[in-house]
Amino acid sequence: DVGVLAESQWNNPEPEVVIVVASDGQIVGATLGNDVNLRDIEGRSALLLGRAKDNNASASVGPLLRLFDEGFSLDDVRRETVSLSVSGEDGFAMSAESHMQQISRDPADLAAQASGAHHQYPDGFVLYLGTMFAPTDDRGEAGRGFTHHVGDVVTIASSRLGSLVNRVQHAESIAPWSFGIADLMTNLARRELLQV
Repeated sequence: DVGVLAESQWNNPEPEVVIVVASDGQIVGATLGNDVNLRDIEGRSALLLGRAKDNNASASVGPLLRLFDEGFSLDDVRRETVSLSVSGEDGFAMSAESHMQQISRDPADLAAQASGAHHQYPDGFVLYLGTMFAPTDDRGEAGRGFTHHVGDVVTIASSRLGSLVNRVQHAESIAPWSFGIADLMTNLARRELLQV
């Protein structure tokens, strides 16, 4: 599930390629992402970006992490086309594409800007690359553009990275994320999968 705030009136999906960057700054793979953006909250003030973008389940990735090898490289990411479809319980349907060749900055440049002497990530990081797509189809009030409804099924897909499928729910009703790094380490140790 992906989450939207109950009181937000205008929210939309952002279908994106997400790169996976190792601790040394090297891009090692890619996946897909859905960065749900609450446009009405974001538009009020730049100070509200955290509230507009950092809600339960508002940034999903998947369905898999594809590591680079002889059959898949950063050049494939640069040429990727990402499709989006939204299917609502009310019969609403929308589809569009975003072409990575049209983004304004190269993925390697974005990764370099996010890491280095000014930012360290000892475990690496994932980076959403942005999208060329913004939904404009009216849904609800004429002239107001697109907004999600609870129950929408959002599918983000590409030929090399599969399909990421989410159902929209209110952020407050989604099960809390309670399994953290300490839980992961405890789980791995219990199964004797940690080596010292």
